[in-house]
Order: sequence, then C-alpha cells, then structure tokens
Amino acid sequence: MSRTLAAIIGGAAGAVALVGILIIIIWYCLFHRNNASRTSETGSSDPSVQVGRNVGIEFTLRDTRRFKMEELSLSTSNFSDKSLIGQGKFGEVYKGLLHDGMLVAIKKRPGPPTQDFVDEVRYLSSIQHRNIVTLLGYCQENDQQFLVYEYIPNGSVSIHLYGAGQVSQEKLEFKHRLAIALGAAKGLSHLHSLSPKLVHKDFKTANVLVDENFVAKIADAGLRNFLGRFDFASSSSQDAADEIFLSPEVREFRRFSEKSDVYSFGVFLLELVSGREVRDLLSSDAIQNLVEWVHNLEDSGSISSIIDQRLGNSFTTESMEEFIRLIVQCVNPSSERRPAMSYVATELDRILEKEMSLTTIMGEGTPVVTLGSQLFRASK
Repeated sequence: MSRTLAAIIGGAAGAVALVGILIIIIWYCLFHRNNASRTSETGSSDPSVQVGRNVGIEFTLRDTRRFKMEELSLSTSNFSDKSLIGQGKFGEVYKGLLHDGMLVAIKKRPGPPTQDFVDEVRYLSSIQHRNIVTLLGYCQENDQQFLVYEYIPNGSVSIHLYGAGQVSQEKLEFKHRLAIALGAAKGLSHLHSLSPKLVHKDFKTANVLVDENFVAKIADAGLRNFLGRFDFASSSSQDAADEIFLSPEVREFRRFSEKSDVYSFGVFLLELVSGREVRDLLSSDAIQNLVEWVHNLEDSGSISSIIDQRLGNSFTTESMEEFIRLIVQCVNPSSERRPAMSYVATELDRILEKEMSLTTIMGEGTPVVTLGSQLFRASK
C-alpha cells in the first residue's frame, strides 16, 4: 500500500509541475506578443517608449503621422509668405496642400528633437471629437518642430465677430451664436471628461474656429503642454488681450483647472453676445470682477447696451436673459461656484432648443420675437 500511495503522490506531483510549466510557457508567449503589438502601434521598435501622459494609460496611435520636412515644405511653397496665415504662441502658422490633396494648417517653431514632444503629439492626436480641431501629426527635422492640424476653412469666431483686421465682420444671428457656443462647450466638456482631464489653459474666442458649415471646433487644445509654464511677464499687446480670459486664480496663483477653462468660456460667451472684444467693453477695474460689472448693468437697466446691435430684434427676451445668467455663472470669481462644462453644454442646448422653437417662422414669415430694447424691462 505504501508503494502504491507513493506512486500516486509522485504522479500527481509530476502532473502539477507539468501544468505549471505549461502555464509559464503560455504566459511568456502572450506577454511578448502583446509587447510586440504595442510597439508596432507606437511606430517604434523600442518597447520602452511609453505612450500617454500617465503610466498605465495608452492610446491607439495608428492615426499619428510623422511627416517629412520635404513634404511640408512642398505643401507650403517652401513656407512662403503667401502660405503664412497667422502667428500664434507656438510659432508661425502656414496653410499647406499635401500631395494627396488634403488641406492642413502647419505650425512651425525652432526646437531640437525630443521624445517628450513626440509623446505629447501622440497623446493629443488620439483625441477625436467633432468639436475639436484634429492634430494629424508632427515633424522634427533641422532643429525645427512642426505640428500639422486639419485645416478649418472659415477661421476663428473672433474674425466673424469683430473682424480682427482680416475679413469684413459678418452678421451672425443669435441662434447661430448659440449653436457655436454649444459646439465649443461640447468640445471643452470632452477635454474635461478625459482621463486624466485635459485643461485647455488658453481658451479664447480666437481659438474657436468654424468650418464650412459653421460647426465650432476648439483649436490649440493642450498646446501649453508644448510651451511649458505660462509667461506672465510678457507685455505684448496680444498677451494683454488674452489676459482678460484668465480667471482670478490663474492671474494671481497661476492655478489652471477645468474651472479656469469655464471662466474663459464665460468671457467667450460675453464676446459672442456683444460682438466685441471684452477688453473694449470694460474698464481695467471691471476685469477683476465681471460678475459685479454685469449685475451693475442689470440694476441700471442698461444690460441691453452690451448686446450686439447687428442682432437687431432677432432674439427672444427669455433666451437672452438665460444666456446672460449663464455668463454670470461662468465668470464667478469663486472657482467652486462655477458650473462644470457639462452643465454649461446642457444649458446651452436647452436655450438653443427653446430659441429655435420660439422663433419658428409663422404666417408670412415673421419670427416670434421680443424686441431687444425690451430686454429685462418686464422684470423691473
């Protein structure tokens, strides 16, 4: 009996050992196959290259394209002045036509090649949303860095609101401005919903573009990650114009968050409804507390004075009141009291739907509206 028992125990032990060896072999094969797959997706033969901004977070990188400088040069006629369409914080911006017929916007600046640059491009190009300008790829050659974006034909909202010296100002009806605001809100809300959250840090009217159908698309999302910390010592006129979009906690403590983006969005809404740059509307003291400034206008019964005269009477009192109340919420001096962008998007969607229903064409084509001059009068 003892020999039989020993044989049984020995056989069982051998079987367990064999199963263990098989498990180890299978795990080893799967591990190396997964590593090879991840490496091929990053476009790198080095499996140590980490993609994403935090360890453990990976993105699909098949759409991230590495352009050759020769291709970008050809697409812009060797970066000629005729192809130059702007100057931003990252550097010069060119319009390019790729060999496959695709129009792109190319941002160019001096800079040595770095892996951090590539990793950030891969992270940002993984963000796909209808209301966010897509980062297509990059190039690093000859101590130059390039970012290649989809080209948005109708330019920035700022151009259409107050010209910016580039094209004649256009009349955008209130419901069109609401639709643009809603699209921008959805794009910003999407950035805040990512894991980890992506704070824009430079949201402003000039960074909201519109395509051929006037669909709003947020530009330069995450661009400050390439530029490092914000240079508050700069005294250029453009930076002075942008400063009004910065929340109190950013101006004082340089503390960016999704709520600082909400404040910037509130300033954007104010420019949408006024058709003017906010810095032209306010005194330097009012910049410190936009909420108090708006309340003072309401109390004095002169809130309608800030509404773009080009809107005429083509809006309802109810929707305009709700829109301005939303602005007040967004620019609250206390970041904790500002709403989340998801709430802002929901409210804009509701206001737009109401405005569309109230201004439905009736009878001989007369829209059902309340005169803009009567704004806020009924409640006083």
